[in-house]
Amino acid sequence: MTRDPREELVEHIPAMRAFAMSLTRNSATADDMVQDALVKAWTKIDSFQAGTNMRAWLFTILRNTYYSHFRKRRREVEDGDGVLSAGLAQKPDHDGRLQMRDFNTAFAELNEEQQEALVLVGAGGFSYEEAAETCGVAVGTIKSRVNRARARLSELMGLDDDDTLEATDAVTAAIVAENPSAA
Repeated sequence: MTRDPREELVEHIPAMRAFAMSLTRNSATADDMVQDALVKAWTKIDSFQAGTNMRAWLFTILRNTYYSHFRKRRREVEDGDGVLSAGLAQKPDHDGRLQMRDFNTAFAELNEEQQEALVLVGAGGFSYEEAAETCGVAVGTIKSRVNRARARLSELMGLDDDDTLEATDAVTAAIVAENPSAA
């Protein structure tokens, strides 16, 4: 009766760990590599030929695991504090485009006076006084139109007080901002 090769795997773990330590000089990395090699051996145990040297087969798997790990590490950049990866992260562009489409739809539902007030104060950068003079109305009227227009836009777009619009351009951000000079 031949012995199951899986039972023999356990006998070679100490020698594999010692070999991995000689390769890596780091106990945590050595343990990880031994574990990876054992998983590979376990899943490929059907390719092991009974009667051959199990230790040599396991050491070959371990050595190949080390070289694969070494090649992979050479291509990686150490970024322990996340500074490099933070600079690479980018929010998907489609989010802004989708919200811009929703904004355009909601903006079209405002009455002309509200649209005009928002464009002058938000997009045009006019002060309330300048916008009032341009429209020929009182400053309070412009403030009221802008406030009602922003509230209606938030309602139409389903925005809560703490939601932000991921606008794709500064003009749209200025239009919907509570404080146009902050956008």
